Amino acid sequence: MTTLIKRSVSSHADYQRIADFLNVCEAATYREYCFTAAELAHDATSPNFDPQQDRCLWEDAAGQILGMATVWGPREPSDGRLDGHLSMRVHPEQRGRLEPDMLRWGENRLRQIGQARHLPTRLYVHCRETEGDRLSLFESRGFAFERRFLTEERSLLEPIPAVQLPNGFRIIDNQQRVPAQAWVDLYNQTFIDHWGFHPLTVEVYEHWLSESDYRPELDLMAVAPDGTLAGFCSCYISRHSNAHFDRREGWIGALGTRRGFRRMGLGRSLLLSGLHLLRTVGMDTALLGVDTQNPNAAYDLYHSVGFAPKFARVSFVKAV
Repeated sequence: MTTLIKRSVSSHADYQRIADFLNVCEAATYREYCFTAAELAHDATSPNFDPQQDRCLWEDAAGQILGMATVWGPREPSDGRLDGHLSMRVHPEQRGRLEPDMLRWGENRLRQIGQARHLPTRLYVHCRETEGDRLSLFESRGFAFERRFLTEERSLLEPIPAVQLPNGFRIIDNQQRVPAQAWVDLYNQTFIDHWGFHPLTVEVYEHWLSESDYRPELDLMAVAPDGTLAGFCSCYISRHSNAHFDRREGWIGALGTRRGFRRMGLGRSLLLSGLHLLRTVGMDTALLGVDTQNPNAAYDLYHSVGFAPKFARVSFVKAV
């Protein structure tokens, strides 16, 4: 039997080893992302993340990484509870062996965070809908189904409808950098009525802007006639993943309209603007994620402009 050692990330040098491990996992499973040490190191500087406490590695006696679990999420409560999310990655040869211990670790870690804040906690776990082993594990550990999300795609080689903005509105990008607080207010007033909403902070937003793949020319906003930021469509392109998998994919990372500016076609205009922009910069496929219970009919909007489901993810939750 393999002797396993659990430890936290101890040095910057660990990130290259973690990236190599994650890329082995991706090659055997999803083939979605190509991880780099630089991006992992940047992610670990997030204001809501403790790189020594919120991530655990499982290694064999020779130091090979066989598994990694990460607890992440906002540090502010929602409805009087502190929410955390657990991600688990396991070497292809170890799948089905490490996950129960990873779940125990994740529950304990979130419980520690909650106790320090004197708050009850709930832990969310996620997997693809087709991963029957994970689904069975979650249910056996007392997690209950919570939500279903789709990743959808659309060819950018097909015609894209023209943008028709409401009268007096205009679309700008973020090359001139709108004030951070103004963008954060836009985001919060857009998603306040969505499932799982936690207010965005300026600190976290500025961390997003420092990501290596952030391109301000792909960060679109709709401006109302009175100058109010009324909606946004934040696009992004993963350069390393596209190069690694030899593809030209771009993402609609976040799309929404502010309260008071809905039901006037603004979301559709922003989405189409994003699609045209991704095609202009050389992408041939657009992807996005959608909550199948989105309260603002986003699902219907995406299908009306040609998006179709690619795969589904499901979320489970447990009070810990």
